[in-house]
Amino acid sequence: CIQNAVKDFFKQSLLNDLNPDEVVALGAAQQANILAGNTNDNLLLLDVIPLSLGIETMGDIVERIIPRNSTLPISMGQEFTTYKDGQTAMIIHVVQGERDLVRDCRSLAKFTLKGIPPLVAGAAKILVTFQVDTDGLLSVSAKELSTGIQSTIEVKPSYGLSDEKIKKMLEDSFNLADEDKESRALSEAKTEALQLCEMVENAIKEDSNLLNKKELNLLQKNLIELRKLLDSSDRDNIERTTKLLNDNSQSFAAKRMDQSIHKALTGKSVGSLEI
Repeated sequence: CIQNAVKDFFKQSLLNDLNPDEVVALGAAQQANILAGNTNDNLLLLDVIPLSLGIETMGDIVERIIPRNSTLPISMGQEFTTYKDGQTAMIIHVVQGERDLVRDCRSLAKFTLKGIPPLVAGAAKILVTFQVDTDGLLSVSAKELSTGIQSTIEVKPSYGLSDEKIKKMLEDSFNLADEDKESRALSEAKTEALQLCEMVENAIKEDSNLLNKKELNLLQKNLIELRKLLDSSDRDNIERTTKLLNDNSQSFAAKRMDQSIHKALTGKSVGSLEI
């Protein structure tokens, strides 16, 4: 009855004359024949990555570098940068999974890249490269581009990962997609707010003399409000207060820029400046 139903549904005869005890051996033989170049058939069995691979970024957010179902072997890289001024090291946390937050993914390995030049936040460039060979061995390297310093680690992403676990992780990524989207947006908003707070606070510490009392009080008030919101889940309010602090600090940023240009040009003639 099942065979007749399948035949009627697909409107064609069934291929049911194969011995089930031999089909795997026959398939392996045909694949070997294709790999040996003995056929012109455009058929090829490819190994793929079952789950996405990436690293943790600020705010417990996963940045995917190799998406799932990518064929092996594969090598992909992406540039990242520092979060704080003067940062000289970066922890590379390698994760596996389809969710947007690190806590919902599988941790594979951690290693540290040391010797990053102590520049302002966002100035350093670190190239993180993921390379998976035909055996499924993952090699992750992090390289600071200006100095060439590099650190590497190797892991086996499939170790201890059953088909059932892969299926469960994929199902969760589909079923909880909307929740993950909101969680990621909230985390990104908090990260942006925290970074802005630190930038404005450092600027006030260095150049508070450029502000009058009213301007200083306004910025400090905005900072207090935004700091309090960092522990909340009110994304709209966080984004609104972040924008308010950013808008109110624009004139301060312009004054600091003017001061920096003035210092750089003091004592120099027009002819000595390079275009």
